[in-house]
Amino acid sequence: MNADPEESHLAANNDIPKKKKKKKHRERPASPPPSPTVQAQVQVIHEDPQKASPFVGYFPSGYDPSKNYDRNNSLETESPSVTVYRSQKWPKRFQLVVSPTRSNVDFVGTNYSGEAMAGQQCRYALGVFDKETQSLKIAPVACGKIFRLEPKVRGLDVADEEPESTVKEELSAQQRVYKMRELTNLYGTKKSIKEAKKKHALNQEDDPNSQKELDGKIKEVKINKEALESTDAHIARNVPPYDASATSPQEAYPLDKIILKGEWGFLEDIFELLQIGAEVASDTYPTFVYNRIHKLQEIQDEVEKRTLSCIFSYVTHLIKFKDQHSMDGVSSAKGHKIPSILFQKFSTMFSPVSKRLSAEKNDLLISYVLVLTLYADEFRTDPSDIAKDLRTSSIKLRVHYEHLGCKLSRQNNLILFTLPLPLQFPMVRQKRRR
Repeated sequence: MNADPEESHLAANNDIPKKKKKKKHRERPASPPPSPTVQAQVQVIHEDPQKASPFVGYFPSGYDPSKNYDRNNSLETESPSVTVYRSQKWPKRFQLVVSPTRSNVDFVGTNYSGEAMAGQQCRYALGVFDKETQSLKIAPVACGKIFRLEPKVRGLDVADEEPESTVKEELSAQQRVYKMRELTNLYGTKKSIKEAKKKHALNQEDDPNSQKELDGKIKEVKINKEALESTDAHIARNVPPYDASATSPQEAYPLDKIILKGEWGFLEDIFELLQIGAEVASDTYPTFVYNRIHKLQEIQDEVEKRTLSCIFSYVTHLIKFKDQHSMDGVSSAKGHKIPSILFQKFSTMFSPVSKRLSAEKNDLLISYVLVLTLYADEFRTDPSDIAKDLRTSSIKLRVHYEHLGCKLSRQNNLILFTLPLPLQFPMVRQKRRR
């Protein structure tokens, strides 16, 4: 039989020995040299209130300030100029402007609008390593000094204004407390959340459940009746409760007889504002309080700072209560909310009739305010700014200070009132009957 030519051809091909393919050896990449170890001296620079902390700006657009190119795509050696602007009305507001060389585009960032309005829950630090001295310096960066630099064409955004919600005006104290309560509910401990809910419930006047809880809280304050009785005992002088045998100014007018034990928890609005680093608006608090906020920032002891801030809040509520019940101060007290526990106390002590304070009760309220001003100024006070808040003159306040046992003194053309001991009151003159 004849074989198939295709099969013979395949068989012939299978007999041919196949050549072995040579394996290609790939060169392994060389391992990078080990990074040199550095023995550096680390120095942590703590934040100094007298010195400005560093500003940090970042470019979300991808602009690299270290690589500047001109129109011909040639690399320039000149670095962009950096300018910082500060608001005259609000000193903590800054605007950072980075201007590249030979460009009509500026990169602008602020610490009071846009992303800066979001809550800052992180802390930042800036590290600078000096190779020559082998030292690493770490400086803190305030959350309010981090800027998101957005590109803006120079000349086209002159008429643009910031959104009204961000730069219209500072938030009121009540709004800040509300934001603080929201942050507490999100990130606070169980104890702090429970306390915040109790405060919020006690401040709701229209809720019947909160009224029941408020009545229970007021009943727990046993010292309330004693303080009112002691006030009635000294009604002839129309001054707060005092101790004529006191050996120190603090004992002469005991603070715990003026601000009761259950009231301190409702006077922490200023202290909470300082804790979150917020600014205190000048139109929210009286002149006397606003001019002394810097004292709180200088106090290192937290208990002392909290006590003084509560005194400032109590003075604020007294003055606003007086304005709410007077002809010439209603507009300034509009929108101010006095805690319910204090409002009920003031209404009992000063008993306004027909929404107005009588002359006797008005003098008593002024006496309470002046005693607290003595505490705030370490019993050496200048009456000029508190006279503006009380809508009177320093000369008229002299009579009130003298009825408290204070003495007038002059120092560098300033009128000062001090509280010498033992207390000595002027004689109460009675009008003769005709």
